[in-house]
Amino acid sequence: MVSSDQRRRQLAREKFERQQQRREEARRRTRRLTVVIASAVAVVAVIGVGSYLALGDDDTKDKADPAASPSAPASPSPSESKAPEPAMKIDKKASYTMSLKTSQGDIAFTMDAGKTPHTTNSFKALADKGFFDGTKCHRLTTEGIFVLQCGDPKGDGTGGPGYTIPDENLTALGKAGKDGRVTYPAGTVAMANTGQAHTGGSQFFLVYKDSKLPPTYTPFGTMDEASLKAVKDVGAAGVAGGAADGAPKKAVDISKAAVEKS
Repeated sequence: MVSSDQRRRQLAREKFERQQQRREEARRRTRRLTVVIASAVAVVAVIGVGSYLALGDDDTKDKADPAASPSAPASPSPSESKAPEPAMKIDKKASYTMSLKTSQGDIAFTMDAGKTPHTTNSFKALADKGFFDGTKCHRLTTEGIFVLQCGDPKGDGTGGPGYTIPDENLTALGKAGKDGRVTYPAGTVAMANTGQAHTGGSQFFLVYKDSKLPPTYTPFGTMDEASLKAVKDVGAAGVAGGAADGAPKKAVDISKAAVEKS
């Protein structure tokens, strides 16, 4: 017999997966519209008539969860994902530490460049140029999965760095169970995505309590005890308005992010 707690967790996971599917559908719609509009503009140019067209970002209508960002992170829309990822400049044999100065205390996690070179390199490149400074952790989930999602420059789950990075280290958490999920242990830091392969951008989620998710979110960092406690405190305060998924009641504003070789 399924308990009420198990049912709530199942519903939370199903909701997350539906949101990821909607995000991907929105991306496809935007891509199709872009192609149609580009074709129309080309025809107009041939007959000598100039015009300017603006296409709104369909992706902003569907905010992501964290794990996809857990609901986790959201990845950039097709219109944003045009730039190449940063050139590889890190030492692939080293470990790096990302430190976040936030309104709820310092949060730090280590990254193993040998296991996640693309992710580690991307985060260092972004941090070095101040990409995360002045952003906020925009989403907290407190049922089914337990994560705090950060890294969106827009602050609504739809932003990214303008490029995507490949998935990495997906087998690190073991083989999926019959439910198709693995446990992301408390203290894990993982990439959010759209629910499709290789769609990570800048959004990531901090797991503050063991959470079961499909093994499709790159686990690339591990928080220290003090950092995990800070995130747990945010989780314990709950979501603004009393829901189980939304902006954290304790706002987590990131004033400065830095990545240094450990």
